[in-house]
Parts: sequence; structure tokens; C-alpha cells
Amino acid sequence: MRLLQPSPKGVACFTKEVLLKKLTIFMIISSATLACSAPAQSKDHMLDPSKPEDALEIMKRTQCGEADGVAAVYHWSGKIYSRRPGEPDRHLFNGEGMNVRQCVRVEDPKRGVGYRQVSREIMLYLDPKTNEVVRMWDNPFTGEKVGVMQIANDPVNSPPNYPYSADGKPYKLPNIRQEGDWMFMPLEVPLFYHNELQGDYQDYEGGKYHAMEIFDFTMRASEILDKRNKTAYPAISWVRISGWMPWMKMRGREGTIIFNAMGNKLKSYDVLPKILKDEIAANYPTYNVPPPGDDPRKNATTWTEFKKWIDAKRAADLKK
Repeated sequence: MRLLQPSPKGVACFTKEVLLKKLTIFMIISSATLACSAPAQSKDHMLDPSKPEDALEIMKRTQCGEADGVAAVYHWSGKIYSRRPGEPDRHLFNGEGMNVRQCVRVEDPKRGVGYRQVSREIMLYLDPKTNEVVRMWDNPFTGEKVGVMQIANDPVNSPPNYPYSADGKPYKLPNIRQEGDWMFMPLEVPLFYHNELQGDYQDYEGGKYHAMEIFDFTMRASEILDKRNKTAYPAISWVRISGWMPWMKMRGREGTIIFNAMGNKLKSYDVLPKILKDEIAANYPTYNVPPPGDDPRKNATTWTEFKKWIDAKRAADLKK
């Protein structure tokens, strides 16, 4: 039997293949060695929602500006409907709203370092067809023309928030959950309190203000949890279900009004829609900045502001 002899060219090819295989094995071993010896990537720059101090910081980033005393602006836009038994819901208005706020540092020897939020807010009632500000409204339920009082509440302040409560319980974020890089934080706020337009016997005869407000925040986890970011810019949806607005002059008719809107925290006041900035400049000039951080005033609501509005109107009518 005659043995086949490899040609010099074949030897060269064989040698090259062996060298390539050895080089590949060496690179794999080297990469594995480097991976094992490399230190684990640090996550010290990420907030941990399970820690009370970090949880409070996440809420602060959701609500506040880039630093203590720096203003933040939320904007929302939506629609306003009526709901009455036995008839279809009616699209009464569109709405454009904003809230300008700031947060300031507060300290407590037992509860830790926290913050207090102070703000002002406006929401305009707009014609559902023209999107112009409604000044007078033909009430379809009563047939009466009434003056429209825009929502303009100053102040809307929050009590101080701390990492720990007065009895030592750690602060926890309400209902927050994460899916991939998205974080969701729904907040339901049931409201049931004294109505400024009713008498002193509401616990017996009824008449308390009864409503529900729902705030749903959506944000990027990579943005809000990263300590290297000064703040975050969440999106928000807002729903309010309540009785009729007092300026609608419904005289006790059954029914509710539903506000539904979406928006987000803005990079600056200048980004607000022109219709809001024009209305603020013309009629609410202080609403382009938040109240002072030590604002001691009692919070305003549509009902407290309506009482002032209607009392002033009645006083003016008496002078005529």
C-alpha cells in the first residue's frame, strides 16, 4: 500500500489550523479569567425603594425640582364630563391645568431629614369645540347662564414628609411597582371633609365635601433611581370624581362631575401651553412661581375660593 505524502502546502495549512485553534482557546481562557477577576459593577449610585431614606428620595424626585428651593412645574390636559342617572354622560369642557411647586428641606431629631412641598395650581375650563377659556356658561341642566370660576388654588401645600413617622415606622412608597425599566406609582386620595359652603351640623345633616382624586405616575427606573440625576420627569394621569362645581349653580340636582387628564413634569415653566401662560399673566400673575417654602397659610380648595368669590360678588352687588 502506498502512503500519501502531504505536500508542503498541506503542511502549511495544517500548521495554520493548529495555531488558530490554540489561539482561540487561549483567548477564551483569558477572557474567562478576566471576567472572574474583574470586580462586580457597583450599584451605589442607585436608590433602593426598600430603604426608607431612598423611598422618600424617590417620592421627592417625583414631586419636586432639581434641588431644594428650585421650582418644578407639572402640566396636564384633559376632558370634563357630567354623569347623571338615566342619561348619557356629557362632555362639558376641556381642561388645561398646571401646578408650580418647590420643596424645602426639613429636619427632625427623631424622624430624620425630609422635605416639605408648597405649590399653587390652576385649571382652566375650555370650550369643548373651540378650546377657548369659558367665562360664561349656559348650564344645560338648568337653562341658566352662569359665571365660570376657573380652578385657582393658592396655596396647595403638603405636610412635611420624613423617612420615619413619629412612632418610628419607616416610610414606604405607596403601591409602587417596576416592570423592566418602567416604574408605576398609583395614588388614590379619598376626600371627605368639612364643606365651607355648608353649615356647622354636617356630621348630622350631611353636606360634607366627598370626592376621590387619583394620581398615577409613570417614570423610567433608570432615571429616577439614579442618584447622579438631579431629579426625574414622570408622566402623570389625574382623575377627580366629585359633586358639581359650586359655580354651576345646580341647586342640589343629583349627579357627579368627572375630570380626566394626562400630563407630565416639565423642564421649565416656559414649556407650558400658551393659553395657560396668557391666562396666568393676565389674571393670576403670582402663579408663575411657587409660594415661599415657609408658607404658613391654610390650603385653598375650589369650595373655599368659591365662597370668597361669591361673597365678593354679593358685596359688590349691594353697592350698586
